[in-house]
Amino acid sequence: MTNYAVFLRGVNVGGINIKMAGLRTALAALPLRNVATLLASGNVVCGADMGPAELKALVEDCLRLNFGYDAWVVLLDQARLSAIIDACPYPPDSAERHSYVTLSSDPAVLDELEGLGREFDDAGVLRLDPAALAWLAAVGGTIDSPFSKLTAKTKYKAATTTRNLRTLMKVRDALLRPN
Repeated sequence: MTNYAVFLRGVNVGGINIKMAGLRTALAALPLRNVATLLASGNVVCGADMGPAELKALVEDCLRLNFGYDAWVVLLDQARLSAIIDACPYPPDSAERHSYVTLSSDPAVLDELEGLGREFDDAGVLRLDPAALAWLAAVGGTIDSPFSKLTAKTKYKAATTTRNLRTLMKVRDALLRPN
């Protein structure tokens, strides 16, 4: 069995509201073990006896069927999520800046975002993994930051999702807890 972190894109924003209890119930009906949700922003941990591509398709189909929206997820196994967090040189907490990681199921999308992100000197865009870009935003200015606006564009919607570094650490810690 492999432990996975499943990151849903666009949950509980923009009119897509899913109660975490409902999400747990829907996913628990799949051939998964130890399904748990974290926070209210579409973070799930679970165990599965299948590869990431099969699990991604299964979870996206489940979300579409149960919640009626065009669902996309990014999946990382426990080791890969830990490696991404370890590779991030930015602090999880700072009085001046927040550290974010944009995750993607399509490395070519991150290639594009990484190239465009170089235009924003203050964003500190840094590739951590083929599936992850780290970046910074001023406290209180995340949504208005140029890089945040770039990642929010519709063309990246199906392949990316962003979490702050603290959230990724909480998800990693949940994967490390004994079940």
